[in-house]
Amino acid sequence: MSTARDQLARMLALVPYLQHREAVPLDQVARDLGVPAEQVVRDLNVLWFCGLPGLGMGDLIEVDMDALDGEGVVRISNADYLSRPLRLRADEASALLVALQTLRATAPADQRETVDSVIAKLAAAAEDGAAHASQVAVQVADGGAEERLRDQLEHAVAARRQVRIAYLVPSRDEVTDRVVDPFAVVRHDGQHYLRAWCHLAGGERRFRLDRIQKATVLDTPVNVPTDTAPVALDEQIFSPGPDAVPARLRLATPARWVVDYVPHDEVVEVGDDLEVALRVADVRWLERLVLRCAPHATVLEPAEVGVRVRATAAATLELYATG
Repeated sequence: MSTARDQLARMLALVPYLQHREAVPLDQVARDLGVPAEQVVRDLNVLWFCGLPGLGMGDLIEVDMDALDGEGVVRISNADYLSRPLRLRADEASALLVALQTLRATAPADQRETVDSVIAKLAAAAEDGAAHASQVAVQVADGGAEERLRDQLEHAVAARRQVRIAYLVPSRDEVTDRVVDPFAVVRHDGQHYLRAWCHLAGGERRFRLDRIQKATVLDTPVNVPTDTAPVALDEQIFSPGPDAVPARLRLATPARWVVDYVPHDEVVEVGDDLEVALRVADVRWLERLVLRCAPHATVLEPAEVGVRVRATAAATLELYATG
């Protein structure tokens, strides 16, 4: 099934394709576009009524329907303003580059060269190719750093050696120094984690690799049994410990996305809203989550967290008023 968006994309590609050719057999056009010949004819019937805004019938794109019906060839004219394929804007290229970098960070080693090639071609095709190429070089380097870290940690897992890490804790905006016994490097929702026994926390933790600022493999062997299996890809990365704080939120419709991304214990429909029960390791994380959803989320429990959220929101609005 061809949607209007698909048809628009085809026609934007079809016009410059035909502009560079005298006449193209209909079957060849269909093969090159990857659609049935009947779809190409439907596209041409729409294209016949396209042109620059505000112009009359004589200024629209002309499709030689006699040639199409009699000779089975496609020929257009009066479309010089679309003689080149569309180029990506800087913001469009940036969005694609970010997506490709994410793909590269999780791709097997034997596929990264292919992704790098696509990235380089995309950067060159953008309006500001040179600037994007330099940005891509930096991004590829950053992606390579995480790959090296992953290889380093996987080596430590295989060798059963402890690792000292400098780890950023976002909820406290603090970098902590920890010695961990690594169990496995696992992937969940596009992110890589180190599953390990943390001697600072006195329990098992999972550390996001992009938050590990430094890692050093030590000579000391791990001293915690590793008889548990690695986390399955579909298992929740966050497993509340015995000290986790129970919380309850009320979410309006624009904040319903929270239940899709945040592990929770219970969801109850209350009119158009949701009441969500969850457990959190750090209430400061909960405060940031609710502020992010404002004004569509309310803290029902713990009450003191709700008070702090309201105070923070009021203070933030006051800054806007006095700024």
